Amino acid sequence: MARPLRIQYPDALYHITVRGNERRNIFLDDFDRLLFLTILAQMIDTHHLRCYAYCLMDNHFHLLLETPDGNISRAMHDLNGYYAQLFNKIHDRVGHLFQSRFYASLVDKDEYLLESARYIVLNPVRAKLVTKPDEWKWSSYRVTANPHTSPPWMQSHWILSLFSRQTQIAVTAYKQFVQDGMKQNTFHPQKRNGSVFGGPWFTHDVLKKIDDAENQKDIPRSERMIGRPMLTDVFYDVKNKQERNAAIVFAHKRCGYPLSHIASLIQLDASTVGKIAREKYHVD
Repeated sequence: MARPLRIQYPDALYHITVRGNERRNIFLDDFDRLLFLTILAQMIDTHHLRCYAYCLMDNHFHLLLETPDGNISRAMHDLNGYYAQLFNKIHDRVGHLFQSRFYASLVDKDEYLLESARYIVLNPVRAKLVTKPDEWKWSSYRVTANPHTSPPWMQSHWILSLFSRQTQIAVTAYKQFVQDGMKQNTFHPQKRNGSVFGGPWFTHDVLKKIDDAENQKDIPRSERMIGRPMLTDVFYDVKNKQERNAAIVFAHKRCGYPLSHIASLIQLDASTVGKIAREKYHVD
């Protein structure tokens, strides 16, 4: 069976998650974590990436990476491969270190970058390893909250600039933003849009960028639609008839939803929905 497409394009932003094979630890001590961060820094420089957040747990890690060159697969292949090779050598082991492929969720930079960065640094709190994010030294929280300690490969100052141009005010606001996340019932407000963290129209724009790859005939459609939004999300906040018609075309033509499902959701006659879907409404 063909593997789902890895969505890649210039300036894409990803929430990366990599787990240990059979849920085993991929970091056995602080030296392993320091080694990983050293390799990560090299990879960021080599592949021209931007890192906005990270968190190293015991059996997995999270990264928030932007790819100006659209090369996430190559970059993660090098990062995981090099680290696994050195880890096996140091700990005198053989075999796969990581579980399958890395998971990459595309993030809408304009709306969800900060939410994703907050989610990542709150992982140790959510796992009840610490009570506050600054107690976990293996995440980007400390270097963002103390930007003078931030390594050159981290985008700490850029994150802070989203709060204020004045560093101290920005730091205070950032700390409060993360603290507010601890009070929420859920740590991650992500909509269930498969591998896309954003609204339905962001998902639509993403799929447009990979249209040629998505339409490869040798890849089953069910395997191609890894970024498909839920049908209810497609019609969420539709304000008028024009937007409704565009959503119908998007849901059917782009996402592959049956006309009967669409008609049932929006309580419109199926024949009318079919007519709208067949006409050439412009959904850009």
